Amino acid sequence: MRAINRTLRKRLVIVLFALGAVFMALIGRLAYIQLIQSAWLTEKAEDLWRRNIPVESKRGTITDRNGEVLAYNGSAPTVIAIPAQIKDKPSTAEKLAKVLHVEAKDLLAKISKRTLLVYVTPGGRKIDEQKAKEIRGLKLPGIYITEEGKRYYPFDSLSAHILGFSGIDNQGLTGLEEWYDERLRGKSGSISFFANARHEEMPNQNDSYTPPQNGQNLKLTIDKEISTFVRREIENVVAQYNPDGVMAVVADPKTGEILAMENYPTFNPAQYKEYPQEVYNRNLAIWKTFEPGSTFKIVTLAAALEEKKINLNDYFFDPGYYEVAGRRIRCWKAGGHGSESFLEVVENSCNPGFMLMGQRLGKEKLFDYINKFGFGQKSGIDMPGEGKGIMFKLNRVGPLELATTSFGQGVSVTPIQQVMAMSAVANGGLLMEPHVAKEWSDPETGEVIETVEPKVKNRAISEETAKKVRETLESVVARGTGKNAFREGYRIAGKTGTAQVAAPGGGYKQGHYIVSFIGMAPADDPKLVAYIAVDHPKAGLVFGGVIAAPVVGNILADSLHYLNVPARKNGIPREYQYGDIRPVEVPQLSGLSVEEAQKTIIQISSNLRVEKVGQGKHIVAQAPAAGTKVPPGSTVRVYLSDQPVP
Repeated sequence: MRAINRTLRKRLVIVLFALGAVFMALIGRLAYIQLIQSAWLTEKAEDLWRRNIPVESKRGTITDRNGEVLAYNGSAPTVIAIPAQIKDKPSTAEKLAKVLHVEAKDLLAKISKRTLLVYVTPGGRKIDEQKAKEIRGLKLPGIYITEEGKRYYPFDSLSAHILGFSGIDNQGLTGLEEWYDERLRGKSGSISFFANARHEEMPNQNDSYTPPQNGQNLKLTIDKEISTFVRREIENVVAQYNPDGVMAVVADPKTGEILAMENYPTFNPAQYKEYPQEVYNRNLAIWKTFEPGSTFKIVTLAAALEEKKINLNDYFFDPGYYEVAGRRIRCWKAGGHGSESFLEVVENSCNPGFMLMGQRLGKEKLFDYINKFGFGQKSGIDMPGEGKGIMFKLNRVGPLELATTSFGQGVSVTPIQQVMAMSAVANGGLLMEPHVAKEWSDPETGEVIETVEPKVKNRAISEETAKKVRETLESVVARGTGKNAFREGYRIAGKTGTAQVAAPGGGYKQGHYIVSFIGMAPADDPKLVAYIAVDHPKAGLVFGGVIAAPVVGNILADSLHYLNVPARKNGIPREYQYGDIRPVEVPQLSGLSVEEAQKTIIQISSNLRVEKVGQGKHIVAQAPAAGTKVPPGSTVRVYLSDQPVP
């Protein structure tokens, strides 16, 4: 019996110790949870209870190089609701409807949804401040006011394909709005509150506000005034020739900065939904690829001069064709140009002469220079949707492919590639990487965060060769196919292009041409490169020298005048032939009265038009300046005042 009792006592002791150990473990666990894990568990619980109302960040402002605002955000109050927190939904709907001037039943349906958060629509998005103030004054449970941004583009379609647009959720969708979306968008903030599983607000808890981080401001290389010149010229081309499309680019050849880039068809970014997707999604100036035609001859010319395969003073005979691999490839001029120097080959844009240059170079050399000038690869411009064109693979280049490539047929390129290739000729031989972002700044302080520096990709040709090419292309404008781009005193150098459009099944589309012109000025020290291509013009003589050359001449002349680049007097003089329209010299009008100016215009029989700016009887300034030579029919702008010039 005693043995049994001892055994029982031992067991009881063991049980007591075990229970004590369990009890102590529980106390220890409770202490660990209460003291050690308390903050962590509280944080986890709050994460489960926390509900966030987003507060949208403000997208950064986009300006041109001179600070002219091209895109900005305006904020507007927006009404949102947490349905679970609204106890009296019919009354809430009635009160809101009176302020928003909408039907109460529509709002009731919205705020009765079984969801965490809803926008109070109709009528509650992007309201005015007075309505927002009235709604705040109602102090309705479950009703909140947040801010939403609305993107504005004050110049409508100007630079539309560069800017792109942003969507309803503050996200960039096309153009720079998409490319630099993260930097422009910033980071959203929030209004936080605690709610239970039924989304009901928990008592004795404070709301918190996390402010948004607004997006950085972006200054572009684009010049709004030069873009306006380009847009004006495109509109004139569209009115006169009814083309399928137009692409135009103006660049600073020394930095790779894009000063203007415009397309037709275009769109208004603020109303992009009203346009076909293919219009706003395709920046033709960087996306479209096509056979360049004679503008590509600049590469062949530069390569032939660099490799000393031709001398511009040597002569070549053009019978009107060139035989390659048993085939006759004809010159654009029936019967050919006959005996001509290689300088005249370029002036006349003579295909057989360029085929001879290509043959002398050989395929390895020619395609090496094509690569050095940036063709067959993306230019690297900071915009989405860039094409890279199509080049022949070297192992598939025979005599025929070599011949056609030498005058710009059989390969495809983009406008931006041609602009950068011409820029290499203009700046002394360096291929630059184009860019449209100039600098980033802090939205609060205005302090510059980052400046985009020019980037040299490689050397395409020597400075000496680049100078020879510039001089040759100036001769093209003064005496050759580019005469319609000539502007007195501006020393424009350039090259025309007229190219057939390839058909999907092979061959070429009948009557479908892309005409183009690429120019730079002044030829002795180019400040600008300008390019325009007109796709399928449907009126007039379809040649680059007829349609595109005068457009580039206008853009360069207006832009250089705007930039205060002084006129040159040592350029190659324009060669006139029978039937050519000769320019007239603008008379001195500043200092005259309006009546005297009108008599002066009549006396010189120049067919100049006068546009008056301001009020008064006296002319105090004029543009263009006196002595400038312009085409007959040009407009002279005179600035009026009541007081004469002192």
